[in-house]
This record gives sequence, structure tokens and C-alpha cells, in this order.
Amino acid sequence: MINFFGSLAWWEILLMLIGVIAIFDVILELFSTFGDHTKKRSVTENHPVDSEEFIQAIARLSNSPIEEGEDVKILNNGDNFLAALLEAIRNARQTINFTTYIWKEGIMSKAIFEALLERAKAGVEVRLLLDGFGGFFASYKRMGRLKLAGGRVEHFRLARFGKLSRLHRRNHRRAIVIDGEIGFTGGMAVADHWLGNARNEKEWRDMMFEVRGHMAKSLQAAFAQLWATTNGEILEGSKFYPAFAPAEQTGPLCKYVSIASSPASDTQPLTKFFWLSIASARKKIYLNSSYVVPDDHIRHALMDRARAGVDVRLLVPNNKTDAKPIRLASHFYFQKYLKAGVKIYEYQPTMIHSKVLIIDDIWSVIGSSNMDIRSVELNEENVLGISNPRFAQELGAVFLSDQQKAQQITLEQWQKRGPLERLGEMLFVRFIKQY
Repeated sequence: MINFFGSLAWWEILLMLIGVIAIFDVILELFSTFGDHTKKRSVTENHPVDSEEFIQAIARLSNSPIEEGEDVKILNNGDNFLAALLEAIRNARQTINFTTYIWKEGIMSKAIFEALLERAKAGVEVRLLLDGFGGFFASYKRMGRLKLAGGRVEHFRLARFGKLSRLHRRNHRRAIVIDGEIGFTGGMAVADHWLGNARNEKEWRDMMFEVRGHMAKSLQAAFAQLWATTNGEILEGSKFYPAFAPAEQTGPLCKYVSIASSPASDTQPLTKFFWLSIASARKKIYLNSSYVVPDDHIRHALMDRARAGVDVRLLVPNNKTDAKPIRLASHFYFQKYLKAGVKIYEYQPTMIHSKVLIIDDIWSVIGSSNMDIRSVELNEENVLGISNPRFAQELGAVFLSDQQKAQQITLEQWQKRGPLERLGEMLFVRFIKQY
């Protein structure tokens, strides 16, 4: 080794050293949280979520307009979601736009594919946007059949030279829209573990949401943004964004804000959106997420609210999770949460993959985003923040029903965990930027 370096000129050794430092810096930047130290987040005026000032603040912060939408339908688990989705697809008249993160071959994918294929043959414009990673194993044979029938299939950020630096930034959005009138978003994607009704460990617990009218058009925009980025085609016109007369509304209107979040170096609207929602709580915060490893700001907001007497509850997976390293990373913060008064529940029957946030029985957040750094900083995500007491209370009842099937973790119990688990927590928390 000494002879090797001795044979090199000083400038060759310098170049090697620069290369090693550059590689090390890239690894730290992409896969760890070293260097992520920002100032404490605060707000000059903190408004309760039932006020007009709060939703105005949310809209300004996220640079998204306040809109009016109809009631939202909760679809619990795959049986309800797949039935509603297939009915909507089969009734499509003009367009079907479909994006989701995971697409794995099986019973569920075959049922959806056959419905899409039939509509494409009938002249409906079908556009399917698959993530280059999550949809990598989708059947090329079937997708070829869909293309031959007139459908359009694209992959978001496939691994290609010249774009490898963005490979870790995935399309995690859920935006399925039929005729610009009916939309679906939430936690589910296309794989057989989303089938069923959470009756056993093979059937995941999850939720999707059926929206109509203006909310469906907001999901359409979330799809169209990435479609234009990937395909180059800009979707516009009444077949994508139909006009809705007041007489066509089927339920009472509610106010909402739609956020389609894309990775950016500093702006990160989604983390600020979640932080302000949590910091504005006065009575209760119910958070159900499959992966709970948020940034420092959101963690401190949860603990601050709990210390202030707010009923803060986290509902998370137990060891039936599909991502044990993420679970260990989240455990690193449990002791601090518990000491602050945050209540933690681990769902027992199966993997729970739902993604909901409920504040004070008024403000609800639904959509594709987990409560983790990857979702708010690296992924393409879309969420709806909805101001509607009826919907929030209905969603809260679902949360409490799931909580009854969960085991609460106490501080005394948590402090007795073993040294190996503590070591795993310290190891995996270093990489929370990628979870």
C-alpha cells in the first residue's frame, strides 16, 4: 500500500482524496440526517383549527387555494375499496387517470387491469402512471395489451444514466380519477395484501377515500402534474376538469386545501403543513401512520401539545410491519414521547397501513403521505386537508375502533426493553431520511 501511494504524484493523491470525500458526502446527504440542523419552527399567531384564520394560514403556507368540496366516503380495507374502484372504472365514459406507488401482479392487479383494458377497448382514454421502482414488476405483457387497446402507460423515474441522482425520489402519490368526477386517494396501492378486510396477517388494515366533484379535480391535478413531467402531455379540457353546477352537489360542502408535494431543497411545504396542523391543536391529535419517523419540528410539536394537555395519540404497526428497520427507527423516540404524555398504541391483528391525522374533531388530513422524513422531503405526495366536523368525527370513530385492537405502550414497560433493541434503534435512526 505504501509503495502504491509512493508511486503517485501529489496531485494524483489529492484527486483521490477529493473523490473519497465527495463519495462520503453524497452518502451522508442521501442516506443520513447528519447536518440537518434547522432553527426551531414557530408561528407568530396560532389559530384554532375551527377558525377561518387557521385554514387561511394553511392555504398561505402551502401556496394552495381554499376550495369547497363534497363529503368524503371512507373505504375501509381492500374489499370496500376494490369494489368501489371497479364500479367507477366500469362506468367510465371518457377518461381514467391512475397513479399509485406499488403495482404487484396478483388477484387485485388482474381485476383492475381487466377493467382498465375493457374501458380502453371501449374508447375511454386510459392513462396509467407507475412508479419506476414500486411498479417495476408490473407485467410488461399485460401493459403491452393495454397499450395495444389504446391505453397509455408510463413509468416515473426509471433508472437511467444522467438521472441516477434523483432515483431515490419516488412517486408515492395516490391519485385515481374517473371522468374528472370521481377520485380515490389514501394508503392503498395494487398488491394482494390490500385485499380482504384485515381478517388475518395476510390482509392489511388500510383506508382509501372516495371523493367527488372539486376534490376529484384536485386529485386530477396531482396526477396531471406528474404525467406532464413524465410523458410531456399536458392534460386540459372539460373531459379532465368538468364544470359542476350547484344543483349537482350531492351533499353539504366543506372547505379543503389540496397539496401536491414535490421534493425541493428547502421549501418542503408538506412538513410545514403537518407542523402547523399539529401545533394548532387545542383538544386532541389522533395520528395513524404506517411509518412514524417525523422530523425534529413535528416531533417537538407532538410533545409540546401533549405537555400542554392535548390528548395526543399515535396508532402505529407492531412487529407485523413490512419494514422492521423503520419500526426500530421510530422506537428511538418513544421514550421521549411517553415522558411528554403522548399515548402510543401498536395495532395487533395485522399490518396497519392507514395514513390519517385528525385534529380537534374538525380538521382531517388524508392522502398518500406517511409521517416520515421521506414523505415530506423526498417523495412525490398528495394530501387533502379537510375542515369538516362530521367527517373528522367519523374518521375519529374509525381511529378509536382500530385503537381497541391495539396494545398501549407504557413508559414503565418501554424502559424494560433489551439492549439489543436499543442498539438497533440507535443504528437505524441514523438513516431515517430514507424511510
